[in-house]
Amino acid sequence: MICRFVRSMTAAVFCILFLSSSFAQSNSSRQPSNSDQTEKKPFKILTNGKKITVQSTRNIKTFLAWTSSGNRIIEQQELNTPSYSFDTPTKEKVLFLRIELDNGKIFTEKVGVQ
Repeated sequence: MICRFVRSMTAAVFCILFLSSSFAQSNSSRQPSNSDQTEKKPFKILTNGKKITVQSTRNIKTFLAWTSSGNRIIEQQELNTPSYSFDTPTKEKVLFLRIELDNGKIFTEKVGVQ
């Protein structure tokens, strides 16, 4: 009785494995789609010591910066300028930036400072 149960479970497992492998796609034949390609960011982040400058090809609508511990240090609304600079008022080495452009796209970046 137990032997019959083990054989039927083994057969079921092999059938499931065979069916799942037959529907899988190989990696070599996969062509990259448009969603797989990352688009170029329309801004540059320049750091010089504790001074951070964001230069964009479009106007920056809102800007937000916070530390790696989660403390918000800069929040600017309605900037409408292609460039924004600030000095970091903290001693932390890592900052996170959230940049919203005038076309509505939002970008986040991790930046290291000295």
